[in-house]
Amino acid sequence: MDDAPVVQARDGAVRGTRHDRVSVFRGIPYATAHRFSPPVPAAAWAGELDATAFGPIAPQVAGAQFQRADLVQDEQCLTLNVWTPGADDARRPVMVWIHGGAFRTGSGASPLYDGTTLAARGDVVVITMNYRLGALGFLAHPALATADGEPCGSWGMLDCTLALHWVQANAGAFGGDPGDVTVFGESAGAAAVALLCTMPMARGLFHKAVVQSGAPLTSTLAAGAHLAEGLAARLGVADVPALRDVPVAALLRAQLEVEQEQPDRAFIPVVDGVAIPELPIKALGAGSAAGIPTLVGTNVDEWKLWAPGDPHSRDLDEARLRRRLERAFPIEAIDGVIDTVRAARDERGEGTAPNDVFYAVESDRAFRVHALRMAEAQAPHAPTFVYLFEWRSPALGGWLGACHGLEIAFVFGNQGRGELAAFTGDGPEADALAERMMDAWLAFARSGDPSTPALPWPTYDTTTRPTMVFGRSSRLEDAPRDAERAAIDAVLPRQSG
Repeated sequence: MDDAPVVQARDGAVRGTRHDRVSVFRGIPYATAHRFSPPVPAAAWAGELDATAFGPIAPQVAGAQFQRADLVQDEQCLTLNVWTPGADDARRPVMVWIHGGAFRTGSGASPLYDGTTLAARGDVVVITMNYRLGALGFLAHPALATADGEPCGSWGMLDCTLALHWVQANAGAFGGDPGDVTVFGESAGAAAVALLCTMPMARGLFHKAVVQSGAPLTSTLAAGAHLAEGLAARLGVADVPALRDVPVAALLRAQLEVEQEQPDRAFIPVVDGVAIPELPIKALGAGSAAGIPTLVGTNVDEWKLWAPGDPHSRDLDEARLRRRLERAFPIEAIDGVIDTVRAARDERGEGTAPNDVFYAVESDRAFRVHALRMAEAQAPHAPTFVYLFEWRSPALGGWLGACHGLEIAFVFGNQGRGELAAFTGDGPEADALAERMMDAWLAFARSGDPSTPALPWPTYDTTTRPTMVFGRSSRLEDAPRDAERAAIDAVLPRQSG
């Protein structure tokens, strides 16, 4: 470790650490917030802020993968972390990461998101951040608006917006260029990136977007209000605003009960007509993110990440497969979807048992179809690029495949390290894949085009669907796995969240 670096940020001096070629500043407050209210910029401080340790994380129920166990939870969790090759006037590209976790768990402090390797390899500034989660971040109700025309939900999205304001004010002090900011994220973080592309209050705060295994995800204000009123009744308070005074522990317990009853729709961003003015996919199609180059992609086996917690998914028979798919598809369409997916997998020499078909259908239904719809909406308005990640995890004897979240460590260059090795794999092939992905993401952050000398990458169009496939043999393919995509896309409602 070299001498501790000190940077004069907008709100005061911050002292970090330096390892090899990268200075790291952790736990810098960017905002404060009262419960169920918009955030406000952090207050200035006197002297040097000790930025050598991560700050508190958002209150959450345990469950985030690869989460540090030594971090405390606190409602005042709005901090961010900076990795920079130098606090100088080099004006490097800035890459701001928004973590995933279903809008319920996670933080910017996960070892998955350590920015050291990415910052050093690309000579870029990498920033990760915390935002409010669960009910504390996404409870929505008209009674929570402080005035007419003010937001009444999506507090976590307002946090993300204010973090980007912090980047605009401070990137230069950390060696970055506030005029060259890329936001990137995975899962709920990808949904957040997609939503930022539709939010008027975020315009001008970033210039490129990367959406990994996600797409715009929202609920209606009416559904959010119904959920909030039910939570208030469950906790025995007079009305929704009274939830501001409920102890955090009690709120989290009730939140968990609601999530178990409504796992897909509990506490997510809402279309309130203010922060998120309209259905995001409609806004994107109308050009809300015109001029913002966008990189979108998914993993082949997304849904397998949750299979260990769903043991009966592994021993399905044909009847139970159909009953499961009835939750998402019209009954009359199910046989066609199953037959198409099974035939496509059989042609490629992949498993065709009922559980194989289920995971494939759910991976496309929940992730790939929506991601490609976003790419289709954005492509007429800005350079848009699509990828598919197929590297297989060695976990569970390789059974997890290219599951949800597996690509993150490769994007950050953290594959094979410590506890991540059992999940990502290690060795020369894993390292080579990480180098290819980092170089593509870095090229995109610099130019808006992820092409590299090794992997030229054309923009997306709906005729040929050019897709960069990342795996042991990364290559460009036109319309990979397209028969099953088309079958599912044809019967999945176009206006689903």
